[in-house]
Amino acid sequence: MRHATPYPENVLPRTYDSQNCSVARALEVVGDRWTLLIIRSAFEGVRRFDDFQDDLGIARNVLTDRLTRLCDEGLLRRVRYQERPDRFEYRLTRKGVELWPAVMTLLLWGDRHYAPDGPPVIIGHRGCDGRLTARLTCDACGASLGPRDVEARPGPGA
Repeated sequence: MRHATPYPENVLPRTYDSQNCSVARALEVVGDRWTLLIIRSAFEGVRRFDDFQDDLGIARNVLTDRLTRLCDEGLLRRVRYQERPDRFEYRLTRKGVELWPAVMTLLLWGDRHYAPDGPPVIIGHRGCDGRLTARLTCDACGASLGPRDVEARPGPGA
């Protein structure tokens, strides 16, 4: 689907305000590489600033910016876990958890097209050790799976 744009064909605008498109609006929030990787790490249980930084190798200023934006957009919430000094962790909100199907679909697509040695991570069903399918079900027992039903394990391409 092609949308009319006032921009030259080889120049992508910084925002998508002129487009009446839900994909464009969603990209305004999660269309940045670091943002999706932060969300992925949050699904894997990462919650604290230093742990995000260690997990991703991201610059502190970039991480601060993305975490602030994700909180402002309501995908993460900042929760104090220590006083003196104040320390916070970042937890997925319901809105953030709703990204799980999109993140898993992107992961499986990447496994099919960009993992020549096999998936680096296997998303397994905790209940029976089956694997996540593109339909977000377990390939062994057929159960519908959500973020609480699965765990990430090293795959052959790790």
